[in-house]
Amino acid sequence: MASVPDSARRTPDSASRPRKALTIGAVCKILQSEFDDVSISKIRYLEDQKLLNPRRTSGGYRLYSQSDVERLRTILRLQRDEFLPLRVIRQELAAGNDMGFGGIGGDAGERKATPGAVRRAILVDTSRTYLSLEEILEETGAREELVSELEGFGIVQPEKREGKIVYDETDREIVRAANELSRVGVGARNLRIFRSSADRESQLLEALLGPSLRSRNPERRKEALQSLESLAATVSHLKHLLLVRDLRRLAGD
Repeated sequence: MASVPDSARRTPDSASRPRKALTIGAVCKILQSEFDDVSISKIRYLEDQKLLNPRRTSGGYRLYSQSDVERLRTILRLQRDEFLPLRVIRQELAAGNDMGFGGIGGDAGERKATPGAVRRAILVDTSRTYLSLEEILEETGAREELVSELEGFGIVQPEKREGKIVYDETDREIVRAANELSRVGVGARNLRIFRSSADRESQLLEALLGPSLRSRNPERRKEALQSLESLAATVSHLKHLLLVRDLRRLAGD
């Protein structure tokens, strides 16, 4: 087996800003300080999805540059913080858009989400990427029992396609959030309040925009989708503000 070049093994001067070519294992270690669930298999999966294209040695080893690492960091942040599907992330990166995170090669400390990025995070008119249960478990670190409980309460809603049970990326992020809450004792049963709240909000938006969303006029439907995303972002922000107010009271502020 061909050996990895010495330059690929050297430890970078800064864990957050590598300067030399890195192996996939080294990249994984760098990113684990910010992304607990990152793994070599996940990085390979993102490459399979055409989001990364590291150069390879003659022996087939992947070597990542600083820009590759920053690109990967941006992808992972957009998945975790903005809940964007990989299809949307791929399109935005191909178009050269930074999604409100200061650019792929920018300073990580200066990357802040913008209102536009929040609205993109709730796109409803895009094709979805489907994952198997095994991929959901690998990418979220959740137990199979937790996923089963979430399905039982209607919080995660897999579909049957071509004879297989599959989950979309929204399901994956729900499982990820539920898994984090489970670590502090919040069970799937407790999450039903979020499901009920989401149902009521969806019903409100449907009452406002339902006829336009069902229109056969392409322009009218397009405008309705834009309004839906904008209103959903406003509703989400309002919920956050109400929560902050109540938490301030709880903290005695």
